[in-house]
Amino acid sequence: MTQLDLSIEAGVSARHLSFVETGRSRPSPDLILRLAEQLDTPLAERNTMLLAGGYAPAYPSHDLDGPELAPLRAAVRQILNGHSPYPAVLVDQHWHLVEANPAVALFTAGAAQHLLAPPINVLRLSLHPDGMAPRILNLAEWRAHLLNRLRRQAVTTNDPTLSALHEELHCYPCGDDVLPTSDDVSAVVVPLRYRHGDQELSFLSTTTLFGTPLDVTVAGLAVEAFFPADPVTTAALHALDAGSAEVG
Repeated sequence: MTQLDLSIEAGVSARHLSFVETGRSRPSPDLILRLAEQLDTPLAERNTMLLAGGYAPAYPSHDLDGPELAPLRAAVRQILNGHSPYPAVLVDQHWHLVEANPAVALFTAGAAQHLLAPPINVLRLSLHPDGMAPRILNLAEWRAHLLNRLRRQAVTTNDPTLSALHEELHCYPCGDDVLPTSDDVSAVVVPLRYRHGDQELSFLSTTTLFGTPLDVTVAGLAVEAFFPADPVTTAALHALDAGSAEVG
C-alpha cells in the first residue's frame, strides 16, 4: 500500500500523512486508530502505537478467567461441545491450548507427556516427532500449511514469540509423505490425514474468530475445528464417541 493509497482509505490528505510519517506533525489518537484500522493492525499493536504517540491505550486486555470474559468462555464451551464428536480446540494468540472438547483425545493419544504439560502448544504438539507427527500421513504437506500460516501471523503481528515458535517448528523433521491422493477433498483444501490404529482418518479444518473484538485477549482467540472429510472418518468418530459413552 502506497502512502497515497493509505491516505485515501484513512480519509486524510497525503501531505498530512507525510508530515506524520516524518515527524513534522503529531497525529491525533483518532488518526492513529484510523491508520491502524486500514493497515489491519492487531489490537495490541494499536495500543503500542497510541503509547508511542503519547496517548493512553484504547483496548483493554482482560484475563481469560476473569468475570469480564465469562460470557465469552460460556459461548466457546457451547461451540466446542456442540462440535462433538468431532475435535475442536480454543487457542490463544500464541497457539496455546485454552479449552478442548473430549474428541481431541484422538490427537493427543500417544503423545509424549512433555508435550501435554501446560501450557500445551497445539502447533508443537502437531509437528513434534514425539507428538502427532508420526501419525500424520501427509506430514510434509500439513507441516508446510501450518508453517506458512504461522509465518504470516508472525509477520502480521510482529510478535517475537510467534517468530521464535516458527523457527523452532521449522527445525522439526518433515517426514516422507505417502503418495498424494486425487480425491475431491485434496483438490480444494489441504486435509489432515491421520492414522488411528489401522484406520486412515481424513479431516477438514476451519478457524473461527470473534468478529468484533475490542479486547486484546479476545482478538487473539480462535476456535480450530476439525470436520470429517469422508464417510469413513465420520463413522469412525461416531463409533469412538459411542465407545467412550459406554465406558463412561
